[in-house]
Amino acid sequence: MKYLDVEIHIGGDERGPAVRRKRNTDGLLAQLRRPPGGRDGRTMLLSQFVDRTGTGVWSAASVLWFTFVRGLDAGQLGLLLGVGAVAGIAGSPLAGRAAERFAVRGLLTACHLLRLGTTLLLLVVDDYTVLLAAVALTCLGERAAKTLEMLFATRVAGERRGVYQALFRSTANAGYALGAGIAALGLAVGTPAAYRALILANALSFVLAAALVLRTREPAGGGPVVARNADGGGTGPAAPAAAPGPWRDRGYLLFVLLDIPLNLDDSVLNVGLPLWLVHRTGAPHALVPAFLVINTVLVVLLQLRVSAWAEGPRGALRALRWYGVTLLACCLLLAAATGAGTPAASAALLAAAVLVTLAELLRSVISWELAVSLAPPQARASYLGVAGMAQSVQKSVGPLLLTGLVMTAGPLGWIALGGAVTALGAVQRRAGLRRLAGQEAVASAAARSDRSPAPAAGAVSP
Repeated sequence: MKYLDVEIHIGGDERGPAVRRKRNTDGLLAQLRRPPGGRDGRTMLLSQFVDRTGTGVWSAASVLWFTFVRGLDAGQLGLLLGVGAVAGIAGSPLAGRAAERFAVRGLLTACHLLRLGTTLLLLVVDDYTVLLAAVALTCLGERAAKTLEMLFATRVAGERRGVYQALFRSTANAGYALGAGIAALGLAVGTPAAYRALILANALSFVLAAALVLRTREPAGGGPVVARNADGGGTGPAAPAAAPGPWRDRGYLLFVLLDIPLNLDDSVLNVGLPLWLVHRTGAPHALVPAFLVINTVLVVLLQLRVSAWAEGPRGALRALRWYGVTLLACCLLLAAATGAGTPAASAALLAAAVLVTLAELLRSVISWELAVSLAPPQARASYLGVAGMAQSVQKSVGPLLLTGLVMTAGPLGWIALGGAVTALGAVQRRAGLRRLAGQEAVASAAARSDRSPAPAAGAVSP
């Protein structure tokens, strides 16, 4: 049977839901061999793996590089990271806007080359102002690249974009883990030359990622996604209709605004769990690396299954209920860990790490699917650019929220956070259902209009 990667805008997959579910729950290795998008999808997944490996190297070494090699103090380092976070917020909408005018493939290659240049600049400059500019451009290019990768996936993977997203997250986590392992070797040496070698390894990842992107074909469709066979054939894009810009679409902006707190699982895992363990529980500090190990293993093992379970926009909205419940349970365990003995606190924190990872698995599907499904197909690029801001804003504000409010309030702070996120998830679900109902009504009216026979030429109305 000929293998197809398709997106059908009206009518769905002719092979039926049972066949789609069978394909979407195949094992990870089977899906990687024949991913959505065929050869182009597989090449892009490899490019993303290489890119995330370099990012893993830099993430593990960057703070120590700036501190011990560049000699920055805490204030300078904080400003550097803050400027980078703000620049990253701007990267998503800029990339989305540009993708409506230029080829995604060329823009993504340019993002990799921009980061290559700014990374190499770190090796040769000492001026703090230049370092600020280099870090800002690096973060802007990184966030723009992620948005362009998302858009590429929606165009080549079609309605199997959820499977592609699951494969991407699995390969990305493997890349981050490999990069962290490479960084550990350099950090064990600890010399300036070793740090420079790690930066060069990160720079090399941009070269390889760009080369792989250039091996793909530009995905068809400047707005609507088109059906694409594994051999690259397609049906051609439909003629786009006019669509409002994302900044004037209040319904979509509400989705993006609510998606910011619904991404807080990221800060809970990376900031809340470690700091709460160290400052408010009697659990051993050696437990902190176990949180990331649990996260990496569960994402690789479960992301495909979770994506298949929450397939489609209504599946994503259904998963919103469980996201809130799961994160609330995680917060309750964190609150209970305070004052408990060492064994009980350790068990509670490990269970919280499992729950926050399950919340992350659900959230990744929810954010991805709704960002695509709630956007007009003919203006998807600019809409996805705006949607990508949610994660960037959360990464900037989330750690401050946890350290400044939640953890300061003690166990009650965690309970309040879990309750608030659960409530916001319910609001997001109701708003999403209303928007989907409106889209379906418009599509139904358009279909009825298309089926209505046109009046014969020269006919006179009675």
